[in-house]
Amino acid sequence: MQKRLVVWFSDVDKEDIPLVGGKGANLGEMTHAGFPVPNGFIVTAEGYYQFVRENKLAQKIKHLLATTNFDKPESLHQVSSHIKKVIMHANMNKGLIKQIFDYYRKLGGPFTDALVAVRSSATAEDLPTASFAGQQATFLNVQGEANVVRKIKEAWASLFEARAIFYRHENHFDHFRVGIAVPVQKMVSSEQSGVMFTIDPVTNDKSIIVIEAIYGLGEYIVQGTVTPDHYEVDKHDMKIIVKKVAPQSVMYVKKGRVNKEVGISKVKGNKQKITDKQILALADLAKKLEKHYYFPQDSEWAIEKSKIFIVQTRPITTISHKSKVKSQNYTLNANHYTLLVKGDPASPGIASGPARIIHSTKEIGKVQSGDVLVAPQTNPDYVPAMKKAVAVVTDSGGRTSHAAIVSRELGIPAVVGSGKATKVIKHDLVITVNGSRGEVYKGGTRSQELVSQKDEFQIRPKIETKTHVYVNLAEPELAATVAKRHVDGVGLLRAEFMIAGIGVHPKKMIKDGKGKQYSEKLADQICMFAKAFGQRPVVYRTSDFKTNEYRALVGGREYEPLEPNPMLGFRGAYRYIADPSVFELELNAIKHVREKQGYKNLWVMIPFVRTVKELINVKKIISEAGLYRSESFKLWMMVEIPSNVILLEQFIRVGIDGISIGSNDLTMLTLGTDRDNSEVAHEFDERNDAVLWMLEKAIVTARKHKISASICGQAASLYPSLVEKLVEWGITSVSVSPDAIDNVRKTIYRIERKMK
Repeated sequence: MQKRLVVWFSDVDKEDIPLVGGKGANLGEMTHAGFPVPNGFIVTAEGYYQFVRENKLAQKIKHLLATTNFDKPESLHQVSSHIKKVIMHANMNKGLIKQIFDYYRKLGGPFTDALVAVRSSATAEDLPTASFAGQQATFLNVQGEANVVRKIKEAWASLFEARAIFYRHENHFDHFRVGIAVPVQKMVSSEQSGVMFTIDPVTNDKSIIVIEAIYGLGEYIVQGTVTPDHYEVDKHDMKIIVKKVAPQSVMYVKKGRVNKEVGISKVKGNKQKITDKQILALADLAKKLEKHYYFPQDSEWAIEKSKIFIVQTRPITTISHKSKVKSQNYTLNANHYTLLVKGDPASPGIASGPARIIHSTKEIGKVQSGDVLVAPQTNPDYVPAMKKAVAVVTDSGGRTSHAAIVSRELGIPAVVGSGKATKVIKHDLVITVNGSRGEVYKGGTRSQELVSQKDEFQIRPKIETKTHVYVNLAEPELAATVAKRHVDGVGLLRAEFMIAGIGVHPKKMIKDGKGKQYSEKLADQICMFAKAFGQRPVVYRTSDFKTNEYRALVGGREYEPLEPNPMLGFRGAYRYIADPSVFELELNAIKHVREKQGYKNLWVMIPFVRTVKELINVKKIISEAGLYRSESFKLWMMVEIPSNVILLEQFIRVGIDGISIGSNDLTMLTLGTDRDNSEVAHEFDERNDAVLWMLEKAIVTARKHKISASICGQAASLYPSLVEKLVEWGITSVSVSPDAIDNVRKTIYRIERKMK
């Protein structure tokens, strides 16, 4: 496989990033998984490397790169132009050309030249942690063998676009360790197209799916040329909760043999771009993509003759980026300001600076550090200027446009789709951009006009309760914000989101000699929680990935069995005993945070412990790693299997400091129902008498033996009547979702007052 120069999508999957790049690997992965992906083939990175070797291009390119002044856009563009000419004038291997012709003919059929999109797919180690989106070229509506070959060469050359050279330089990627593969995909002549995110890309709210839509080909939505319709769907009940229709006056379509901009009638342009039924169908695909990849996804889609296609997907790379704007955690007292323009919130935060009105890439040299970049829209060539800016404002574009995505990646506020910013805002005028609200004001911020969100929390009188209110968390970027809330600690810190973020199966990392790197990455993320919560406990639940979830990681298929029912399979404590090597990487990370970083508030909780013997064996592994129960290090056990409740006294005698009831799994296993199966999900109810018996038995037993009793399933967040029972039975803490903290605290306060 490693030496193949051309492959079908069906020949590869997400583990083949070194061969076909991130985009190509995901096209193959989605094809395997049955998503509606237009068929195609990929000229692999090996084809590109062979081309470079045979034409002895490396030394020429290195020499040209050595002359680059990265602080001057004109120098970047000059070097880029020279390198691209060198590539375009070099000869492609005749054998490779023949293979491309063969695959192209099969794609179109014996008598038809297929209409295709020729895309670029960069390759690099740890690609999920870097975004190469928009750095290389895409060519739409390409037809004919010779044209396809030429566009493939142009895609290779685009690896050295000025913006791509700059991006690799800034992110310390070796120019020759990053290769390029070229997917050639059957063209979808889009009547509508767009982008969808499986979380809100601005707020990171994971409960909604965001969809943006336009008429015509998708280039205009990514470039921000037009402002798209904006729809939001509640991920839980799959109902449309937001519909914002934006007028569209032009679209990008194929006309004859060329792509061109055409006008749209006012009546059509003002209509909703896709139907409610199509919105929900797209949301369903988005949800399935996230479930398949176990990580939030940014996907591009297209509709032709009412049929939906997914043309690419990628992990959302901006989730964990910190804002470099000091006012990120502040709100603006808008009464002191004159509103200039209002658009869509695209990247959160507040920043002030002199406006620099830029109408084309030729003017980006005007932008200085501390300026606010104001433009009709941005494209990847604007990135050097965006890196200097403290905020970005555009006339057109949505939350999925280039300006929005790059601003979030850079951690600067952005307002997009303002409609008239370049006309209303004057050059050099000092303005304030509130990226969280989509507002741009005249004048700069003064400290007394910023209201700290932290202060807002402190202003509210704190309700104290005897029963602790903890929070369930998974995403490191939320730690600092949630820690400012009136919450007593983290009752459930899930490992799975952090492991999915690393993206590679831990056994593969061990095999590749990167076990230490795995532990360090995990420790860095855990540390963010422990640091944010200070003296308050952070209860880290060790990994409870099931085999189907582990298989989704890079390298996972090599190590994970196929199981008919992963929920009842190779998971939890049994996994640690069967193969301690991965568990030891986790324990090393925990030790590092506690001992090297000094955060003694980090505790550990063991999931899915089927038998008392399993608990004994897991405790031995923990002790051998040098972690011992103490006043500052508590060991908890999840109670989520009926056997945990029935034999709880025996588990307690082995030596644990607390339990946390996983009400979701305990309800499913008590009632024998799967809440994710629509056929039987209606039987799932944590308030069923059998489940209530289990909850009461566990809490009363824990209280009898003077250990902590908590609950971390969704039940406590949803049902005040259940919280009342839990408090009456003597639960010591409840751990809830961040949005439920205040309401649950108030509920407990009322219950405790009534019990006095």
